[in-house]
Amino acid sequence: MNHKVVINLPIEPHEVPTLRQWAGWAGRHADYPVLFERCNFWAGVREVNDELIAFGYVSGMGLQHGYMEDIIVHPHYQNEGLGQALVEKLLEEAERFGLEIVTLTYDSRHTSLYTRSGFTPCSGGVWRKQV
Repeated sequence: MNHKVVINLPIEPHEVPTLRQWAGWAGRHADYPVLFERCNFWAGVREVNDELIAFGYVSGMGLQHGYMEDIIVHPHYQNEGLGQALVEKLLEEAERFGLEIVTLTYDSRHTSLYTRSGFTPCSGGVWRKQV
């Protein structure tokens, strides 16, 4: 992998929603740039043409615990170790930031990605607003 993961990479508000859509997720355009103001830190990766190809962030109160979210890799760059590098860089920054616990939720098909990075699978729950 020849891509560099950068903490708090400068990112334009439209870039993450575009990447989310490339990955088949809802764009959530209203979340940006507010997310950058409210999360503890984020990481991003750009291709040589300056296109954002990977993104993820950690949010929380900035005390002991943080929550990792939106680990996204552009479909053309998946299965090249970029997601792993992104997660590991975010965890390094979490340690530097002083976090002792980082949690996340993920689809079970991604279990090996996260266990390789040191996460321990456990039971939990997710609440979603009924629409």
